[in-house]
Order: sequence, then structure tokens, then C-alpha cells
Amino acid sequence: MTAPVEFFVPMAKPVGKARARVTSRGTFTPAATKAAERKVQAYAKGALRFLGLDKPLEGQLMASIDLNYPIPASWSQKRRLDALSGSTRPTVRPDADNAAKLVLDALNGLVYADDAQIVSLRVEKWYVHDHDAGVRVVITPTRRNA
Repeated sequence: MTAPVEFFVPMAKPVGKARARVTSRGTFTPAATKAAERKVQAYAKGALRFLGLDKPLEGQLMASIDLNYPIPASWSQKRRLDALSGSTRPTVRPDADNAAKLVLDALNGLVYADDAQIVSLRVEKWYVHDHDAGVRVVITPTRRNA
């Protein structure tokens, strides 16, 4: 079985996939979305090089995405401890599904041929120390691929 493709993308805070803008001159993906997708791709390429993978994963895949948000500086010490323990979780934007969409779309054709190969998806939001803010991604072939 192929090893999981695992990587961390440092970000001030996770970014969600913004809707494409339709104008009289065509359809455009917002610059912030493009930049975030390129950043995810760069870290994914590093993970693929580390694993020695030179082609996309095949078959059914499981995706695990942790969206790690910095704790607001204005929070009290008690609230900060609650956030770090996981008893208080982020309910802020972007929505978990929009952030997952950005990551999964960015990995199309790179880690896997198409995100339709994802048969299981886990997305969670967490509060972390500022230096740990970003997105952790793990793409794992299912046992049925073996």
C-alpha cells in the first residue's frame, strides 16, 4: 500500500474557496483563492518529492483536513486554555466545506487525478498557537486499493 501523502501549509488563517466572479469579460477566480491554491500545491509537491511519488495516487482515497486557526489575542487566559484543549472550537469563516474545497481542488492532477477519488472526507477546525496556524492535509489510499 502506498504511504499517505501528508503535509502542512502554514497560513495566518485557513482560506476558503471563493466563488468565481462572472463579468462581461468572462469568469475569473479571485486572486486570494488562486494564491492559496498555489501555496497548497507547493507544499503538496514537496511531500510528493519526499515520498518519491512522481505520479498521482490511484484508486479510492481518504482525505483528512485540519484547519488550524490562531487564538484571538483579545481572549482571556481561561478562554485561550479552553481553545487549546479543544473544548472551544472555531465557528468563524471560512466554512469548513469551502476550505476543504480549496484544498481538494488544488490537489487535482497533482496528488490524485481527480477529487472524485475521495471516498471519505474528514474536516475539522481547531484553535492553535499562532506559529501552528494553517492547514494539515493527509491523503491516504483506502485498504480496498491493496
